Amino acid sequence: MATGTHPAARPPRVPRARRPPPELGPAHVDRWRREGGELIELLALARDLLGGVVAVRLGSRPTVLVTEARAVQHVLAQHADRYVKRSNRARLLIGDGALSATGEAWKRQRRLLQSQFTGAGMRRHEQRIVEAARTAARRWTEYGHSGHTLDVGEEMRRFALDTIWRSLTGHPLDEDTERELALVGTLVAALPTLPAEALDAREAVAADLARIDLVVRHAVEAARGRVAGPTGPGLLHVLLDASTASAEHSGHTDRLVHDELVTLLVAGHETTATTLTWLHLLLDRHPEARERVLAAGDEGSPERRAAIRALVSETLRLYPSAWILPRRSTAHDTLAGYAIEAGTDVLVCPYLAHRDAALWPDPERFDPRRFTDPGGRPTHPGSYLPFGLGPRACLGLQFALLESTVLLEHLLPGHTVTFRSAPTRAAYSVTVRPDGPTPAVLTAAGAGAGAGAGAGAG
Repeated sequence: MATGTHPAARPPRVPRARRPPPELGPAHVDRWRREGGELIELLALARDLLGGVVAVRLGSRPTVLVTEARAVQHVLAQHADRYVKRSNRARLLIGDGALSATGEAWKRQRRLLQSQFTGAGMRRHEQRIVEAARTAARRWTEYGHSGHTLDVGEEMRRFALDTIWRSLTGHPLDEDTERELALVGTLVAALPTLPAEALDAREAVAADLARIDLVVRHAVEAARGRVAGPTGPGLLHVLLDASTASAEHSGHTDRLVHDELVTLLVAGHETTATTLTWLHLLLDRHPEARERVLAAGDEGSPERRAAIRALVSETLRLYPSAWILPRRSTAHDTLAGYAIEAGTDVLVCPYLAHRDAALWPDPERFDPRRFTDPGGRPTHPGSYLPFGLGPRACLGLQFALLESTVLLEHLLPGHTVTFRSAPTRAAYSVTVRPDGPTPAVLTAAGAGAGAGAGAGAG
C-alpha cells in the first residue's frame, strides 16, 4: 500500500462543528473578476455549488454567505447579538439614523419609532396613504385620457415620496420639494459607485447633500413652529418632541432629528417605489395575475385586498426590499454545524433565500397564489424575509404593505399598463431595481372601472 494512502498518514478527522464553511474555489472567483460579473452571480454560483452556508473570498479574508432558512434565522433572529450590522456607505446620507445606529442609541431610536408603525400609529398613516393614492389615481386617469407616455418607475417614486412626506410632515408633497427630494433616489443609486474613502465620497456628492439638507431644515423649522398639515402633526413632530421633552430620548439631538428624517425618507419611499415598479413589470408579462385580483372580490372587499397583498408579497419574494444584509460576527459561533470565527463578515441574502428550490418550487416563476393557496409557501421564518428578520427587521413593513395595497386598489381596476420597452436586467445596489427607464402607456379598462379608479377603495 502506498504511504500516502495508509490510514496512519491521513490527517486527523476534524469534527464538522469545528470546520469552517466550504469555500468557493479561487478559480471561480478569478473568472468572475475577469468577466466583470455582478456580485449576485458569484454568490448564486457559490450557493448552487456548495450549499446554504458557504465562504466566498471577496477580499483578503473569506466572507460567509448565508441563504439556508435555519441559518438565516440563527444569524438575524436567534443570535442577532452575535452578528451585528455592519456600517455601510448609506451612513453618508442617513448619518446616525435608525438604519445605521447600533447599541444603546439604536435601542432608544427603535423604541421611539416602534409605536408609530403599529396599531394606532398605522391608523393615523392610513388616511394620508389613501390621499396620496387618490392623487396618483387622478394623475393616471389624466394620462390615460391624453395617451401620455409615463415612466412607471418615476410615477411609483412620486407616489411613495408623497406618501412618506405626508406621514412625516402632515402636508402633501409640493412640486419644489418633490424636485429636490428626487436627489435622494439618485444618491441611493450612486452609493455603491462612490469612492471608498469617506471624505472623498462626501466631497463627490456634497452639492446634492446640501440641497437635501436645506429641504430637511425647512421641514424641521415648519414643524418647530407647529405648522401641522390638514391631517394633523406627522412623524417629524414626534421626533422633535422626543428631542426636547423626554429624558429617555435625551440623545435625540437636532442632528439626530435630521438624520432620522432623512432615514425615513430613504427607507420610506425608495424600497416601496422599486417594489411597485417590479410589480407592474411582472403584471405586463403575466396579465392573468391582474385578472385574478379583480375577480377575487368586489372593490374594497377583504377578498380583493388579500389578493392584492399576495401580488405584493410574491413581487417581494422575487425582488426583496433588502436583497442583501451585511453582518459581522462578534464572537466565535457554530452556524449550521460550521465554525464561524469572531470578526467574520457574513452576508445574509434574502434574494437567494427566496429562490431556494427545496422550499419554493419553480422559484423563478411569478405566482402570487403561493401566498393565498394552502401550503403555497414554506412556514419557516427564515425562508421569507423581504424586510429582514429579527430585532433589526424593517420597522416600516406594515407601512410599506399598506401603501402598496392601497395604491393598487386604486390603480388596477382602472387601467392596464403596457410598456413601450422594459429593462432586460436588474441593478443590485442598496436595493435591487430595474436597470433602466420604464416607459409605458395606459389603457382604460372600461368606463365603469375607470370611474372607480378615481375614487378608489380604502
